[in-house]
Amino acid sequence: MATIFQKIINREIPADIIFEDDICISINDITPQAPFHALIIPKKLIARVGEAEKTDQLTLGHLLLTAQKIAREQNLDEGFRIVINNGTDGGESVPHLHIHLLGGRKLTWPPG
Repeated sequence: MATIFQKIINREIPADIIFEDDICISINDITPQAPFHALIIPKKLIARVGEAEKTDQLTLGHLLLTAQKIAREQNLDEGFRIVINNGTDGGESVPHLHIHLLGGRKLTWPPG
């Protein structure tokens, strides 16, 4: 069964897309936790970062560089946070690797 992210990538359900290339897609989060909250999702299904393989190395690096590009475009010059949840105890809700990019306010620590 396809994840919600695969359905967004396949254009089966709508999403507010802010960036897309051959490797990934970025959308605004539907339940933002900061003034700016985007998800960066690889088009290749990698269930979670804990299951990534050596062959996924370029994709993983591309996701981080895409986060950097989007942060610059969104003028998050004062800082931003990148979060990757892994497993249910880590807060993972969709079994498709994705990066949360948050910014636009002072982010506190610990996150929760």
